[in-house]
Amino acid sequence: MTLSLESEWPAQLDDLGDGRPVGLWVRGRPSLRMWALRSVALVGARACTEYGAHMAATLGAGLAERGWVVVSGGAYGVDGAAHRGALAAGGATVAVLACGVDRPYPRGHTELITRIAEQGLVVGELPPGEHPTPSRFILRNRVIAALTRGTVVVEAAYRSGALVTARAAQRLGRFAMGVPGPVTSGLSAGVHELLRGEAMLVTDAAEVAELVGDMGELAPDRRGPVLPHDLLDPGAGRVLAALPARGLAGAEEIARGAGTTTDDAVGRLYELRSLGFVERHGDGWKLTRQMMIPVHDDRRGC
Repeated sequence: MTLSLESEWPAQLDDLGDGRPVGLWVRGRPSLRMWALRSVALVGARACTEYGAHMAATLGAGLAERGWVVVSGGAYGVDGAAHRGALAAGGATVAVLACGVDRPYPRGHTELITRIAEQGLVVGELPPGEHPTPSRFILRNRVIAALTRGTVVVEAAYRSGALVTARAAQRLGRFAMGVPGPVTSGLSAGVHELLRGEAMLVTDAAEVAELVGDMGELAPDRRGPVLPHDLLDPGAGRVLAALPARGLAGAEEIARGAGTTTDDAVGRLYELRSLGFVERHGDGWKLTRQMMIPVHDDRRGC
């Protein structure tokens, strides 16, 4: 099937102005126009690391589970992992090729692209029978950028077609996002350079959906485990923090450390004793054994 400007055309491609495709060839039954309205591009290095493949597949599956269409280029590496993640989750995915839709490229992805055509969509700007060339990959990238609400770069070196896609997305007013990686990895260097600009850092599908989604699609707050002393009221917490990590302290010393009166400190100390945080020895107070590490762990070195 072909898409012209009059039939089932994704209007966001018109943002390309004079650079928009004249038409698109499509394999698959779903409506590209409808799918593109809620789509995200996942792109990155062909020779990606295991980390990059894992992150691409995880993002693809997570976005698909949230009802997002995963768009990529069908290539080896990050592209293939993103498509497979979406397919494994039973979700929707679109492969935008730099050749005719009847010529799966790369050949090693013939089975994958055939599956995408059966479960999703395969799209190409070039007519059937056309072969890919280096310049056609660059032209293909602008279609991916314009078609989607945002582009996520999972791994990319400094010179990477994935960065071309992300920067095209930025010029079109779309979101550009990057997944951070090890600073020692050359395949994360391009992503980090992108993040030093106006791209947004994302680590999972929830964070991507928060950026590109509708109001209210918020990622959960990130925080460490809740420890027992986190549940104390502020006054009791200050008194507990004023106790030394080891040894005894008197009520007056603890009161000075907590910035309160001795009477208030004594009252708080008895409250803390009832909760199992401290114990009394004569006129002194000390942390219980189980509290010595958790309460003062943040004061210790690495």
